[in-house]
Amino acid sequence: MDVDAFAAVHGPQWDRLRALTERSRLTGPEVDELVGLYQASATHLSAVRTSAPDPALVARLSTLLAAARGRIAGAHELRLADVTAFFTLSLPAAFYRLRWWTLAVTVAFVAVAAVSGWWVATNPAAMATLGSPEELEQYADESFAAYYSNYPAGDFAGQVWTNNAWIAAQCIGLGITGFYPAFVLYQNAVGVGSAAGILAEYGSLEVFFGLILPHGLMELTAIFIAGGAGLKLFWAWVSPGPRTRSRAVAEEGRSLFTVALGLVVVLGVSGLVEGFVTPSGLPGWLKIAIGALVLAGYWTYTIVLGRRAVRAGHTGDLAPDLAGYTQAQAG
Repeated sequence: MDVDAFAAVHGPQWDRLRALTERSRLTGPEVDELVGLYQASATHLSAVRTSAPDPALVARLSTLLAAARGRIAGAHELRLADVTAFFTLSLPAAFYRLRWWTLAVTVAFVAVAAVSGWWVATNPAAMATLGSPEELEQYADESFAAYYSNYPAGDFAGQVWTNNAWIAAQCIGLGITGFYPAFVLYQNAVGVGSAAGILAEYGSLEVFFGLILPHGLMELTAIFIAGGAGLKLFWAWVSPGPRTRSRAVAEEGRSLFTVALGLVVVLGVSGLVEGFVTPSGLPGWLKIAIGALVLAGYWTYTIVLGRRAVRAGHTGDLAPDLAGYTQAQAG
């Protein structure tokens, strides 16, 4: 295909489409003409991409078609049905597609934390690097528990939510690197394990689990979801399968944004548990039971609604009319 000749032949149609798109008011016949020119120009773009993918012409037609599509379809207004679809279809589908990544990250995190805790508790040299005996004893007897009750419950819940949201955002936003989510998760696993090792050395391991488990079951799972999402994006870049690499990353990236929005809610719930339940005077077993119920609620939501949504064809990605239609690919 001669790109210059093709542009010269169809240029008047494209100019007319642009002129109609930019008009503030259109008559009935002009609307029909706009739709016809839009369809013809979409065919032109497909032909260019297939036969002579000139970057400048592809960009020109893509921009023109995007503007024309917006004029034809109008701006999308957020409705209650959109919110309902997000929480019953898009979000559970995105969580469900991450279930094995989440479980893999969970197993790896727990393994690293367990090894770290065992190493600190059984190796005097490792314990000494964390502080003097007096400092470690104070940490085990006072500081660890005081962390959960030094601030008013509402303020503490907000602080926890902000901190965990920042960690999750780093895992998701820098997931394409592959390295950064693993680094963040490793750091946190070592920190949790080291804290457990210190409290175990001073006979306060039950205090550790009594304060960590009520909120940590859901809070850490949220971090595992974020880490799994980031690593899945990296893997889409490494091994896109039958999709082109750019398409795979774009689709997984948009699904990842859905996960990020969902984690705002998940981390908000775990922050409330950490702010109001963990430091409360409730019996330890009841606090842990509340944390377990929150976690069970998440997995029930993910498995039941997520499986149904995925079977219906949802992935957590935007609908084609919002994400942009893609060219069929062989493979």
